[in-house]
Amino acid sequence: MKAKRYRRAALAGLAVAAAAAQAAAAETEMAEVLVTGEKLITPSMQASETVYTGSEITPKGIELQGARASTSAHSALDMLPGVNVESPDSTGLAAEMSSVRIRGVRSSMGAMTVEGMPNHGGNPIGPRDYLYDMENMRGISLYKGAIPGDIGTGIGSRGGAVELRPDWPGSDFGLRFKQGLGSNSYTRSYVRLDSGPVTEAGAAVSGSYSFSQADKWRGEGELGPRNNANFALTQPLGAKAEVKLWCNHNDLDQHLYRPLTWKETQNLSANYEKDFNAARTGVAEKDFEYYGYNRGSYENNDLLAILTVQAADSLRLAVKPYRTQEDAEIVQGVAPAAASAGASSSGGASSAGTPASVQKRLRDIKHTGLIAEAMTEQDAVKGTLGYHLEGADSSILTQNYALTSSGLAYRGYGRMTVSDDDSWINSPYVKLAGTRGVLDWQAGLKYFRYTEAASKGYISDKTAPYALKRAPDIDQEEKTLDIWLPTAAAAWHFSNELEGRASYGKTFIRPYSYLPLHNIYSQNRAAFLAKGISLQDLFAGYDFEQADIIDLGLRWTSGSFEVAPTLFYGKHKNLLTTIYDPRVGLNYQQNVGEATGYGLDLEMNAYLSSQLTAFVNPTWTSMTYDEDLSYAGKRRPTEGNQVIDSPEWMVKAGLIWNWRQFEIAPMLRWLGERYADAENQNEVDSAFVADLRMSWLLPPLLQSKEMKLSLELNNMLDKEYISSISGSDDSRGGQASFYQGAPFSAMLTFSVRY
Repeated sequence: MKAKRYRRAALAGLAVAAAAAQAAAAETEMAEVLVTGEKLITPSMQASETVYTGSEITPKGIELQGARASTSAHSALDMLPGVNVESPDSTGLAAEMSSVRIRGVRSSMGAMTVEGMPNHGGNPIGPRDYLYDMENMRGISLYKGAIPGDIGTGIGSRGGAVELRPDWPGSDFGLRFKQGLGSNSYTRSYVRLDSGPVTEAGAAVSGSYSFSQADKWRGEGELGPRNNANFALTQPLGAKAEVKLWCNHNDLDQHLYRPLTWKETQNLSANYEKDFNAARTGVAEKDFEYYGYNRGSYENNDLLAILTVQAADSLRLAVKPYRTQEDAEIVQGVAPAAASAGASSSGGASSAGTPASVQKRLRDIKHTGLIAEAMTEQDAVKGTLGYHLEGADSSILTQNYALTSSGLAYRGYGRMTVSDDDSWINSPYVKLAGTRGVLDWQAGLKYFRYTEAASKGYISDKTAPYALKRAPDIDQEEKTLDIWLPTAAAAWHFSNELEGRASYGKTFIRPYSYLPLHNIYSQNRAAFLAKGISLQDLFAGYDFEQADIIDLGLRWTSGSFEVAPTLFYGKHKNLLTTIYDPRVGLNYQQNVGEATGYGLDLEMNAYLSSQLTAFVNPTWTSMTYDEDLSYAGKRRPTEGNQVIDSPEWMVKAGLIWNWRQFEIAPMLRWLGERYADAENQNEVDSAFVADLRMSWLLPPLLQSKEMKLSLELNNMLDKEYISSISGSDDSRGGQASFYQGAPFSAMLTFSVRY
């Protein structure tokens, strides 16, 4: 087994490195390095606020989570309580195959922004967490409940909001370089150059580039190559104005991992390394699982400009125009299946009533937007008035291919709609915050209006050349949805060490999961038309999902420990849920479900000595449906059941021990039992995963500021477990799919900073 061979090699390498380190330490005198009280997680707030409603992972916290946190923003959040990040790979390079839930809600229903600029797409809906090199960020914050209005919620905030904060060009010349090597031919090179001031006016630039690639740990294929380039500029405009420019390019190719079925998970050891086939056979019933027919290519380009002007002593203006573009092609095999009265739950390829085939999903998505803000401070009150405008030009298509003895044969479009115009977001917001004695307070109101453009539908001829024909019953009318999003928060300072806080916020997500509805309509078009039902009629039942979230918390801080418990409660409504339509005898999704979530997040840090720090971050979460669901006209016993892939208990814990030039950080992750179906019959076992991070601060050479050698060992006990579960919250038994957790892996990284 590849993993075990790498494990032996890594342990042997560790022994050699330790011996070399002892010899070097004996020969070189260096000052003792102390990181007493170095923060991994800190409370977070947005500009013009007074109450901490979020949590920030510091650069040290990002570094401690290893290689995967360098290329995956969600992996950088994994240390936080209430956040469950599970991926089929330990490199952070497996795009759009992870499962991330925040307090039981999928992160795909949340927001991710860079300085307010939204990052979002479709099919699948939600943020793209693989676009950025996290070394280019000075921190990453997560808001789980009350979402500040100035965070650009492109698709919504029901799954929380992530704020990425760029590390803008420094005031001095700087050079950073990292080289990582590891299991499964993993390699990653990263370099960044900061110019320092290059003009008398103080202009400064930074540029970075990284290359990452690895073999899949099971089956044939690669993750990568991933190429990332970033450029940033800061230019003062006199004493009271500044312009910033931020550009990011990300290009990734990958072969996909094959998920397991529920039946296969019941003999996990026998199926742990099961993956797609290494070669074609010429037999369609087998070749849909050929690894070359299961791959993806993703290219993203982001451009952001920020102009700030100090118009008066108490008035600051900011304008942020931006442009993002995504171009992706994902190819996936579709299993043969008998006709079935069900809708795909995953949003991917649907196979009901089709022979084995291959489907290609094409995404061409462009967002052009502008955020304008005015911030003022009068006496003890701060205020922000802003407006977010965004236009989206989206083309999301599917093409079908038959499997033949010689390869693939084109069989027309599976989904083809052409928008009449751009879709638009209009979102003004206002925030007020202040302090009165020992009380900090803030309140905000955001209006979100989404106008989806009308579109024309087409179908393909069933015979060559599969030309497109107009299908008016697939047309969709222009649709406008709007929602008011209030927030409020307060903090009471009982003493310098103890603070109490409370917050409320309404969150939402705009309509999503369009492809499954298109699929069920297209596959049963004659039945719908016979009853006078068009696709527009089905989409009339799509609406905003909404949630009202309340947090109550404390933060107790002393010189030797920090404890921050947070009780949370959320009422979720209009959830996209499968319903049964007796007119056509079919099931499809509509926004009719309701759920309740509550629990406890707990952040705990203890500074046990000048050399030893401990952290323990447990979470208890209850996320359940409020009532029974139905399927095929029958009641499903789901009331009070936990939604899928949401363990009630999670614990993240670790130690950080520093001795002279060495740092050792063992870390543990415990994931409680989960369910893979809404009836809570398919139970997935708990998992206990142990990781180890070690680093050695090398003697500085060539006037470097820091040289470091780091070793990370992931899944040290080689635990076989299920990492992510792919499916809707209301999935039936056997409907979800499962990804195995990555086995033991080792990665060695050398870094230098000038």
